[in-house]
Amino acid sequence: MKAQYPLMVLFQLLCLQAFAQNYRKGEIDIEQFMEELFSLPETDDNYEDLYESLLQLYLNPINLNKTNPEELKSVYVLSPIQLTAFFDYRKNFGDLISIYELQAIPGFDLATIYKLLPFVTLADGSHITNKPLLERILTEREGYFMLRQNQVWETRKGFTPPDTLSNGRLTSRYIGDPNNVYARFRIQHSRDFSLGFTIDKDPGEKFVWDPKTKRYGFNFLSYHFTLFNKGKWKAITLGDFQAQFGQGLVYGAGFSVGKGAETITTIRRSTIGLRSYTSAMEFGFFRGAAVTRKIGAIDVTILASNAPRDGNIQVMLDTLEREAATISSFQTSGLHRTQTEIAYKDQIQELNLGGNLHYQSPDRNLQIGINSLYTKFSREYKRAPQVYNKFEFSGKENHIHSMYYSYNFQNFFLFGETAISRSGGKGTVMGMMSSLSKRLDFSVLWRRFDRDFHTFYGNAFSEGTRPINERGVYMGLNFKPNPRYNLFLYYDYFKFPWLRYRVYSPSSGQEWLARFSYSPSRNILLFFQMREEQKDRNISDLPRFQSTYQLSTGRKMNYLINLDYAIDKQWSIKSRIMASSFDFNNKTTKGFAISQDLNVDMQKWRISTRFALFDTEDYDNRQYVYERNVLWAFSIPALNGQGMRYYILGQYKVSPKLTFWARFARTTYTDRESIGSGLQEISGNRQTETTFQLRYQFNR
Repeated sequence: MKAQYPLMVLFQLLCLQAFAQNYRKGEIDIEQFMEELFSLPETDDNYEDLYESLLQLYLNPINLNKTNPEELKSVYVLSPIQLTAFFDYRKNFGDLISIYELQAIPGFDLATIYKLLPFVTLADGSHITNKPLLERILTEREGYFMLRQNQVWETRKGFTPPDTLSNGRLTSRYIGDPNNVYARFRIQHSRDFSLGFTIDKDPGEKFVWDPKTKRYGFNFLSYHFTLFNKGKWKAITLGDFQAQFGQGLVYGAGFSVGKGAETITTIRRSTIGLRSYTSAMEFGFFRGAAVTRKIGAIDVTILASNAPRDGNIQVMLDTLEREAATISSFQTSGLHRTQTEIAYKDQIQELNLGGNLHYQSPDRNLQIGINSLYTKFSREYKRAPQVYNKFEFSGKENHIHSMYYSYNFQNFFLFGETAISRSGGKGTVMGMMSSLSKRLDFSVLWRRFDRDFHTFYGNAFSEGTRPINERGVYMGLNFKPNPRYNLFLYYDYFKFPWLRYRVYSPSSGQEWLARFSYSPSRNILLFFQMREEQKDRNISDLPRFQSTYQLSTGRKMNYLINLDYAIDKQWSIKSRIMASSFDFNNKTTKGFAISQDLNVDMQKWRISTRFALFDTEDYDNRQYVYERNVLWAFSIPALNGQGMRYYILGQYKVSPKLTFWARFARTTYTDRESIGSGLQEISGNRQTETTFQLRYQFNR
């Protein structure tokens, strides 16, 4: 069989000649990739950390000749049978000699290869790492400086002159200008080193040097320096970093998706270890030092962090009538626009000490690990007492410990993690992914999180935003009768044994999704998607004399029809129709949105445009839609009410080193005379936003 190998590779390379010409290595359509992973966004969550995680995968491609199943799963592209086929192929034929050899692997179609290529490589960089570190840094091609400016042009209330109250005091206003300024510097070489910083000023914040309020120019600064694979030392990092081990019950900082249009591969987390933190989000990361060292068959990780956090400090009298300062709430918005928000800045010190032991069997099919993390705040945390948060964390210290496993047996991938926090609350995740045949993939996941399970850096699979007070089971199917047709299905049932915010009784719910896609050729993709979610919530319009809360089940249906058509190598269009209905407390409301995209790509310059119309009866029917934006910026607006939205995005490559982006977006409403509320209110029916970005790449 090996004697036929060179001829087979030559044949595959000849077949892939057109494929290689059409694909410009290193590119990724971020919008399409995200839409294939997610079903429909349904919250106003900040997706910046998710985009940053995807950027880390993109900038640190996986070496296909050195990778293991756990690492290759982290990109969420390959099914269990494809993963098995890849490692069987490498075992039988040895290392790949060309990236385009992937089509020779059974089960690898062009669609899969196109998705995988931006995240993989065959280069090991061994000839580069022999040079001195300083020389490698100064000559590295993967280095850049990026500067971005964004602004809403209509005047928000926060930027108007303050009013005078009856007591002579002035009303609150933003102290800074409406510009959002973001800059990033980074030099990195995959699996070798990474160094850089990120600075950010949000709209309304003031650029000022004021040590008293802990503001030093830009309101946020993130920095890191990391070395990889230095002998026994797999990672050494200083500054800001994150960690991902197991299924995310203790350390959950990786590129995690959960429920989405990809119903199989996204339910599990991959152990990626330590990674540099480069986002502008001002929470969810460690600041200090961490190392990973290989000792025999075990990787040992130790981390230490001491980071400032924003929070509200209240001074109260204790039982001896002495003043005691406690934390009443943490502020995670990262905004410092008003005097009140500035007073929250860096009021709390958070100490973290933790570690991980990770074992991988010689055949790389079994992984077992132990996590531990100790967290201590500079002050005691006391929430405002409510019945629903009775079992939430309070106090000054927390520690959490877990054990996890991952096992690959042929086309079956088993994984799980169990953790216990200082309170005694437990959290457990167990799941399986399997290819039952070449055409059918199946996944199942069971989770249970006690109402007093406390994890600050966990990001496990869950219906809620945090793994607490939940039980559930998820099942997913992916049926692909031939390369043109694909059917995705999932069903998720969940229970909340204790009360939640705005749900003042134990409750339950369920969710299912069906997505059918048809792709007769690479330049045409048509899909139809339905999703239903049922979840209990309080009835807010009960009579005032009603002394107890009552629940009613809210039922939301989402519908989506999408057509992507590449007219030729330069021109492409996307047409989309979205609709929804929401039934709650014997009342039904509806909403819809339609959008049309036109994109042109001339390699040196690109233009993307969209025009959308929307009409929703209430906020429960808001329509989320992904938009193209400047490089590594996200845009997922919630279209609510009646109106239209359009944008135009341009990109021009001035030289091999310099690239420029510009974006103009406007939303015009026909059902209102003002937009937003509070200090964010705009007097008028339209909102206009511009974004400009420059990227300078070194050594090009």
